[in-house]
Amino acid sequence: MADALLFNPHTYDPAHFDPETRRLLRATVDWFESRGKRRLIEDYRSRAWLADFLAFSAKEGLFATFLTPATEAGEGESDKRWDTARIAALNEIFGFYGLDYWYAWQVTILGLGPVWQSDNADARARAAQLLAEGEVFAFGLSEKTHGADIYSTDMLLRPYVDEAGADGFRASGSKYYIGNGNAAGLVSVFGRRTDIEGPEGYVFFAADSRHPAYHLVKNVVDSSKYVSEFRLDDYPVRAEDVLHTGKAAFDAALNTVNVGKFNLCTASIGICEHAMYEAVTHAHNRVLYGRPVTAFPHVRRELADAYVRLVGMKLFSDRAVDYFRTAGPDDRRYLLFNPMTKMKVTTEGEKVIDLMWDVIAAKGFEKDNYFAQAAIEIRGLPKLEGTVHVNLALILKFMRNHLLNPAEYPAVPTRLDAADDAFLFRQGPARGLGSVQFHDWRTAYDAYADVPNVARFREQADALCAFVATVAPDEEQSRDLDFLLSVGQLFALVVYGQLILEQARLTDLDGSVLDELFSVLVRDFSGHAVELYGKDSATAAQQEWALGAVRRPVVDEERAARVWARVEALSGTYEMAP
Repeated sequence: MADALLFNPHTYDPAHFDPETRRLLRATVDWFESRGKRRLIEDYRSRAWLADFLAFSAKEGLFATFLTPATEAGEGESDKRWDTARIAALNEIFGFYGLDYWYAWQVTILGLGPVWQSDNADARARAAQLLAEGEVFAFGLSEKTHGADIYSTDMLLRPYVDEAGADGFRASGSKYYIGNGNAAGLVSVFGRRTDIEGPEGYVFFAADSRHPAYHLVKNVVDSSKYVSEFRLDDYPVRAEDVLHTGKAAFDAALNTVNVGKFNLCTASIGICEHAMYEAVTHAHNRVLYGRPVTAFPHVRRELADAYVRLVGMKLFSDRAVDYFRTAGPDDRRYLLFNPMTKMKVTTEGEKVIDLMWDVIAAKGFEKDNYFAQAAIEIRGLPKLEGTVHVNLALILKFMRNHLLNPAEYPAVPTRLDAADDAFLFRQGPARGLGSVQFHDWRTAYDAYADVPNVARFREQADALCAFVATVAPDEEQSRDLDFLLSVGQLFALVVYGQLILEQARLTDLDGSVLDELFSVLVRDFSGHAVELYGKDSATAAQQEWALGAVRRPVVDEERAARVWARVEALSGTYEMAP
């Protein structure tokens, strides 16, 4: 019997969505399954461009249906909306079959961000039409020298008056790490004017990769993912191509990344799910010294840890969707949960793959398995849309208010309704993060006070509150990012556990799985506390606190056996057709 907690293409039925969403999600799964494993892997190995996949998407209207806000839908197109819940579901499917497919979709989302935030109605209509025609999009922000440092862009726009007397610009400069730059019908490009200094000179504009002044230099990676370098030489930017100017262009860049980074968590989940089916099936059917590999205690621990970590990834991400969809000007809690999905969930994905790889060993290198590409691609997600360190630093801005200064909010329900998440494209200025407040994190933990390892982890969470209140980093330590990142890891675990518990309550999660998951989180917190203890700048009081926060998980052999039975049952449950 399939594990209801994991995605399985053989049993997948997204009945919680509306009929057209169900049809498209199921059609996508069926398209991949009909291609088969051999073709999937061969296309990955040969770095084939995704033309057939994009043709499928265009035929079904997949990208157009999922990525066109309701405000831009035409008459009779009631299924078009920007719905984070179904976008997350599609992320998971793409990750399950290959990150190259997800990447073409992801950078299309990023390319659309500045357009859907723009007041330029003509540009929005053009983007909607291009989507309907099956085109992909690109996000021209990063540069070879500066990365995504938008303060230092070298894409220069020179004011220009054309022969008809119309004002515009001529854009010159290059961009680097730009996905879909080889095929995008519209590229959202960030630059600055040559005649205005400072933030008021920023411009976001729409370019066409097929224009003669757009020069594709190369694919900077050896992959089906076309991560381009391109150059504009005197590219004509008309008034109707301008998406944002001044500070609004800066905010559009950050808010687009806010929308896009959320997709990394569910892609990571999909990768881990496919790899887990392969790993458990292989280990359970391989005999060493006359015993199945899964009879060895260390193997059981590693696979069980991988399983509960993957369940935690799914629980957190599913609950974060609800906050993303409920966000508004007076509820910006998503600004914490969003970098958490990007940083914490994706690094958990790396741990899941590593645990399974330790078990299957050389099998993980074989060219005929999905696992070989999973082991490579899982590394990329923590490094996209800002590094782990950048997102940890961002998370720290919310720590004091989240832990010590809760506010009252209405309860947030599960958000699977067929609604348009319009606020994501009117987030407003990207500032004031330190003033964002949250509901009381303790409520989620109190609801599971009878679960041994939740209670044990709650002791550690309370200890972190004491740390912030009594021995928080001083002014000098606040400039020591190495020290602060250790604190950030501890805080991230408290937030992670909170949303896991909220989702566990909403889904009536099996108590043994939850307890086993929190035994892992207790160990993780202890590990980060010991790391903080060893930091060069840790004070004597902080060192004492760190050792005092170390806890041993509550051990229960019967609970562990029940969780292992769930893992063992995955053997042979799913195998992609040849």
